[in-house]
Amino acid sequence: MPRLKDPKLPRNTARRHFLGVATAAGARVAALAMAASSLPARAAGLHLGLGTGNDKSEGAQCFLRGTSILTDCGKKRVEDLQTGDRVVLLGGDTSPIKWVGLQVFRKTGACWCEDVVPIRVARHALGNGKPDSDLYLSPGHALFLNGVLIRVKDLVNGTTIAPIAPHDQMAIEYYAVLLATHQVILAEGAAAETFHPSASNRENFSNFPQYERLYAGEEHQAMSSYATVLGEEGGWQHLKALLLLGAWPLVPRHDPFEDAYEMINTQAKELSI
Repeated sequence: MPRLKDPKLPRNTARRHFLGVATAAGARVAALAMAASSLPARAAGLHLGLGTGNDKSEGAQCFLRGTSILTDCGKKRVEDLQTGDRVVLLGGDTSPIKWVGLQVFRKTGACWCEDVVPIRVARHALGNGKPDSDLYLSPGHALFLNGVLIRVKDLVNGTTIAPIAPHDQMAIEYYAVLLATHQVILAEGAAAETFHPSASNRENFSNFPQYERLYAGEEHQAMSSYATVLGEEGGWQHLKALLLLGAWPLVPRHDPFEDAYEMINTQAKELSI
Protein backbone atom coordinates (compact mmCIF):
# COMPACT_ATOMS: atom_id res chain seq x y z
CA MET A 1 0.00 0.00 0.00
CA PRO A 2 1.49 3.37 -0.99
CA ARG A 3 1.79 6.13 1.54
CA LEU A 4 -1.36 8.17 1.98
CA LYS A 5 -1.90 11.66 0.63
CA ASP A 6 -2.71 14.53 2.96
CA PRO A 7 -6.31 15.77 2.91
CA LYS A 8 -7.35 19.05 4.48
CA LEU A 9 -6.20 18.31 8.00
CA PRO A 10 -8.83 18.53 10.76
CA ARG A 11 -8.44 20.50 13.96
CA ASN A 12 -8.18 18.46 17.11
CA THR A 13 -11.05 18.64 19.59
CA ALA A 14 -9.93 15.79 21.82
CA ARG A 15 -7.93 17.90 24.25
CA ARG A 16 -10.74 20.42 24.68
CA HIS A 17 -13.14 17.52 25.26
CA PHE A 18 -10.90 16.06 27.94
CA LEU A 19 -10.44 19.37 29.73
CA GLY A 20 -14.20 19.77 29.88
CA VAL A 21 -14.66 16.30 31.28
CA ALA A 22 -11.87 16.78 33.80
CA THR A 23 -13.43 20.03 35.02
CA ALA A 24 -16.79 18.38 35.45
CA ALA A 25 -15.10 15.59 37.40
CA GLY A 26 -13.37 18.00 39.79
CA ALA A 27 -16.00 17.58 42.48
CA ARG A 28 -15.35 13.85 42.49
CA VAL A 29 -11.58 14.04 42.96
CA ALA A 30 -11.68 13.74 46.77
CA ALA A 31 -13.74 10.57 46.54
CA LEU A 32 -11.44 9.34 43.80
CA ALA A 33 -8.42 9.82 46.05
CA MET A 34 -10.01 7.60 48.68
CA ALA A 35 -10.77 4.94 46.07
CA ALA A 36 -7.25 5.11 44.67
CA SER A 37 -5.77 4.58 48.12
CA SER A 38 -7.30 1.12 48.17
CA LEU A 39 -5.62 0.13 44.90
CA PRO A 40 -2.12 -1.33 44.56
CA ALA A 41 0.48 1.44 44.93
CA ARG A 42 2.24 0.73 41.67
CA ALA A 43 1.77 2.28 38.28
CA ALA A 44 4.35 0.94 35.83
CA GLY A 45 3.16 -2.33 34.34
CA LEU A 46 -0.29 -1.96 35.91
CA HIS A 47 -3.36 -2.44 33.73
CA LEU A 48 -5.78 0.17 35.07
CA GLY A 49 -8.69 -0.74 32.88
CA LEU A 50 -8.41 2.60 31.10
CA GLY A 51 -8.42 0.88 27.74
CA THR A 52 -5.41 -0.13 25.70
CA GLY A 53 -6.98 0.89 22.45
CA ASN A 54 -7.27 -2.80 21.65
CA ASP A 55 -11.01 -3.26 22.22
CA LYS A 56 -13.00 -4.42 19.23
CA SER A 57 -15.22 -1.35 19.43
CA GLU A 58 -12.25 0.91 18.78
CA GLY A 59 -11.30 -0.57 15.44
CA ALA A 60 -7.81 -1.65 14.47
CA GLN A 61 -4.79 -1.50 16.77
CA CYS A 62 -1.96 -1.94 14.36
CA PHE A 63 0.75 -0.61 12.06
CA LEU A 64 -0.16 0.42 8.53
CA ARG A 65 1.30 -1.66 5.73
CA GLY A 66 4.75 -0.32 4.84
CA THR A 67 5.77 0.62 8.39
CA SER A 68 9.42 -0.15 9.18
CA ILE A 69 10.03 -2.15 12.37
CA LEU A 70 13.51 -2.52 13.87
CA THR A 71 14.67 -6.15 14.11
CA ASP A 72 17.97 -7.77 15.03
CA CYS A 73 18.68 -7.82 11.28
CA GLY A 74 17.83 -4.17 10.73
CA LYS A 75 14.61 -2.54 9.65
CA LYS A 76 11.93 -4.68 8.02
CA ARG A 77 8.52 -3.69 6.72
CA VAL A 78 5.81 -4.95 9.02
CA GLU A 79 4.14 -6.98 6.27
CA ASP A 80 7.42 -8.89 5.77
CA LEU A 81 7.78 -9.93 9.41
CA GLN A 82 7.41 -13.61 10.19
CA THR A 83 6.79 -15.70 13.28
CA GLY A 84 10.15 -16.20 14.98
CA ASP A 85 11.75 -12.97 13.71
CA ARG A 86 13.32 -11.05 16.57
CA VAL A 87 12.28 -7.43 17.07
CA VAL A 88 14.29 -4.92 19.07
CA LEU A 89 12.62 -3.81 22.29
CA LEU A 90 12.83 -0.31 23.70
CA GLY A 91 15.53 -1.26 26.20
CA GLY A 92 17.74 -2.83 23.52
CA ASP A 93 16.92 -6.49 24.09
CA THR A 94 15.21 -8.55 21.41
CA SER A 95 12.15 -10.78 21.49
CA PRO A 96 10.81 -13.31 18.99
CA ILE A 97 7.55 -12.57 17.22
CA LYS A 98 4.79 -14.94 18.23
CA TRP A 99 2.42 -13.98 15.44
CA VAL A 100 1.66 -11.19 12.95
CA GLY A 101 -2.05 -10.47 12.56
CA LEU A 102 -3.60 -8.91 9.46
CA GLN A 103 -6.72 -6.75 9.33
CA VAL A 104 -8.11 -5.49 6.04
CA PHE A 105 -10.73 -2.75 6.01
CA ARG A 106 -12.61 -1.93 2.82
CA LYS A 107 -14.44 1.22 1.90
CA THR A 108 -18.16 0.50 1.66
CA GLY A 109 -19.61 4.01 1.40
CA ALA A 110 -18.71 7.55 0.46
CA CYS A 111 -16.43 8.02 3.47
CA TRP A 112 -14.10 5.89 5.53
CA CYS A 113 -15.11 5.02 9.09
CA GLU A 114 -13.04 7.28 11.36
CA ASP A 115 -12.17 4.30 13.61
CA VAL A 116 -10.02 2.79 10.86
CA VAL A 117 -8.53 5.86 9.14
CA PRO A 118 -4.73 5.83 9.68
CA ILE A 119 -3.23 8.57 11.80
CA ARG A 120 0.06 9.98 10.54
CA VAL A 121 2.75 10.92 13.04
CA ALA A 122 4.92 13.17 10.92
CA ARG A 123 8.69 12.83 10.81
CA HIS A 124 10.24 14.36 13.95
CA ALA A 125 6.79 15.15 15.41
CA LEU A 126 7.72 13.55 18.75
CA GLY A 127 11.00 15.43 19.20
CA ASN A 128 14.56 14.10 19.32
CA GLY A 129 14.30 13.08 15.67
CA LYS A 130 11.43 10.67 16.33
CA PRO A 131 9.97 9.19 14.28
CA ASP A 132 12.70 9.22 11.65
CA SER A 133 10.08 8.86 8.89
CA ASP A 134 6.34 9.45 8.76
CA LEU A 135 4.66 6.83 10.92
CA TYR A 136 1.11 5.62 10.21
CA LEU A 137 -0.84 3.94 13.01
CA SER A 138 -4.40 2.85 13.59
CA PRO A 139 -6.25 5.30 15.88
CA GLY A 140 -6.21 3.02 18.90
CA HIS A 141 -2.50 2.21 18.75
CA ALA A 142 -0.49 3.63 21.66
CA LEU A 143 2.87 5.38 21.70
CA PHE A 144 5.18 5.23 24.71
CA LEU A 145 5.76 8.80 25.92
CA ASN A 146 6.83 10.13 29.33
CA GLY A 147 6.74 6.66 30.84
CA VAL A 148 3.13 5.94 29.86
CA LEU A 149 1.21 4.67 26.84
CA ILE A 150 -0.98 7.18 25.00
CA ARG A 151 -3.21 6.29 22.08
CA VAL A 152 -2.26 8.19 18.96
CA LYS A 153 -5.85 9.36 18.38
CA ASP A 154 -5.62 11.27 21.69
CA LEU A 155 -2.53 13.14 20.44
CA VAL A 156 -4.02 14.47 17.21
CA ASN A 157 -3.23 18.16 16.74
CA GLY A 158 -4.38 18.51 13.14
CA THR A 159 -0.90 19.23 11.77
CA THR A 160 2.00 16.96 12.72
CA ILE A 161 -0.35 14.27 14.04
CA ALA A 162 -3.53 13.88 12.02
CA PRO A 163 -5.77 11.29 10.35
CA ILE A 164 -5.00 10.79 6.68
CA ALA A 165 -7.84 9.16 4.77
CA PRO A 166 -6.89 7.31 1.58
CA HIS A 167 -8.52 8.78 -1.52
CA ASP A 168 -7.39 6.42 -4.26
CA GLN A 169 -7.54 3.13 -2.35
CA MET A 170 -10.45 0.88 -1.53
CA ALA A 171 -8.71 -1.04 1.25
CA ILE A 172 -6.53 -0.34 4.27
CA GLU A 173 -4.18 -3.04 5.56
CA TYR A 174 -3.06 -3.10 9.19
CA TYR A 175 -0.61 -5.48 10.82
CA ALA A 176 -0.36 -6.35 14.52
CA VAL A 177 2.88 -7.65 16.04
CA LEU A 178 2.23 -10.07 18.89
CA LEU A 179 4.98 -11.06 21.32
CA ALA A 180 4.83 -13.33 24.37
CA THR A 181 4.32 -10.21 26.50
CA HIS A 182 3.08 -6.70 25.84
CA GLN A 183 6.15 -4.67 24.89
CA VAL A 184 7.32 -1.47 23.23
CA ILE A 185 9.21 -1.73 19.94
CA LEU A 186 10.63 0.77 17.48
CA ALA A 187 8.45 1.67 14.49
CA GLU A 188 10.09 4.21 12.17
CA GLY A 189 12.33 4.87 15.18
CA ALA A 190 9.43 5.76 17.51
CA ALA A 191 8.46 3.79 20.63
CA ALA A 192 5.14 2.04 19.96
CA GLU A 193 3.30 -0.78 21.67
CA THR A 194 3.01 -4.31 20.38
CA PHE A 195 -0.39 -5.98 20.10
CA HIS A 196 -2.17 -6.34 23.44
CA PRO A 197 -4.62 -9.23 23.11
CA SER A 198 -7.88 -9.41 24.99
CA ALA A 199 -10.27 -12.32 25.38
CA SER A 200 -11.60 -12.03 21.83
CA ASN A 201 -9.70 -9.47 19.77
CA ARG A 202 -7.43 -12.05 18.12
CA GLU A 203 -10.50 -13.11 16.19
CA ASN A 204 -10.71 -9.70 14.50
CA PHE A 205 -7.89 -10.68 12.14
CA SER A 206 -8.43 -12.20 8.72
CA ASN A 207 -5.57 -14.67 9.33
CA PHE A 208 -6.81 -15.76 12.75
CA PRO A 209 -7.05 -19.42 11.55
CA GLN A 210 -3.26 -19.30 11.21
CA TYR A 211 -2.98 -18.35 14.89
CA GLU A 212 -5.27 -21.22 15.84
CA ARG A 213 -3.13 -23.66 13.88
CA LEU A 214 0.08 -22.38 15.47
CA TYR A 215 -1.24 -22.39 19.01
CA ALA A 216 -3.95 -25.03 19.03
CA GLY A 217 -5.15 -25.70 22.55
CA GLU A 218 -3.31 -22.74 24.01
CA GLU A 219 -5.00 -21.29 27.07
CA HIS A 220 -5.56 -17.56 26.64
CA GLN A 221 -4.23 -15.77 29.69
CA ALA A 222 -4.54 -12.10 30.52
CA MET A 223 -1.49 -10.13 29.42
CA SER A 224 -0.31 -7.29 31.66
CA SER A 225 0.10 -3.90 30.05
CA TYR A 226 3.67 -2.72 29.49
CA ALA A 227 2.81 0.57 31.19
CA THR A 228 -0.12 2.62 32.37
CA VAL A 229 -2.43 3.62 29.52
CA LEU A 230 -3.69 7.21 29.65
CA GLY A 231 -6.50 8.54 27.54
CA GLU A 232 -9.11 11.23 27.30
CA GLU A 233 -12.21 9.07 27.28
CA GLY A 234 -13.58 9.30 30.80
CA GLY A 235 -11.94 12.20 32.62
CA TRP A 236 -12.21 10.62 36.06
CA GLN A 237 -10.37 7.53 34.85
CA HIS A 238 -7.55 9.74 33.58
CA LEU A 239 -7.39 11.49 36.96
CA LYS A 240 -7.29 8.13 38.74
CA ALA A 241 -4.29 7.16 36.63
CA LEU A 242 -2.55 10.39 37.62
CA LEU A 243 -3.11 9.62 41.31
CA LEU A 244 -1.51 6.22 40.85
CA LEU A 245 1.42 7.88 39.11
CA GLY A 246 2.15 9.78 42.33
CA ALA A 247 0.43 13.11 41.73
CA TRP A 248 -1.15 15.08 44.58
CA PRO A 249 -4.73 13.88 45.11
CA LEU A 250 -6.49 17.23 44.68
CA VAL A 251 -4.24 19.18 42.29
CA PRO A 252 -2.15 16.94 40.04
CA ARG A 253 1.31 18.47 39.62
CA HIS A 254 2.53 16.28 36.83
CA ASP A 255 0.42 15.11 33.91
CA PRO A 256 2.34 12.89 31.45
CA PHE A 257 -0.51 13.20 28.96
CA GLU A 258 -0.58 17.00 29.01
CA ASP A 259 3.24 17.16 28.98
CA ALA A 260 3.34 14.98 25.87
CA TYR A 261 0.65 17.04 24.16
CA GLU A 262 2.42 20.32 24.86
CA MET A 263 5.75 18.89 23.70
CA ILE A 264 4.19 17.76 20.43
CA ASN A 265 2.63 21.17 19.83
CA THR A 266 5.91 22.93 20.62
CA GLN A 267 7.69 20.63 18.20
CA ALA A 268 5.03 21.30 15.57
CA LYS A 269 5.70 25.04 15.83
CA GLU A 270 9.43 24.48 15.41
CA LEU A 271 8.91 22.27 12.38
CA SER A 272 6.72 24.91 10.74
CA ILE A 273 9.38 27.62 11.01
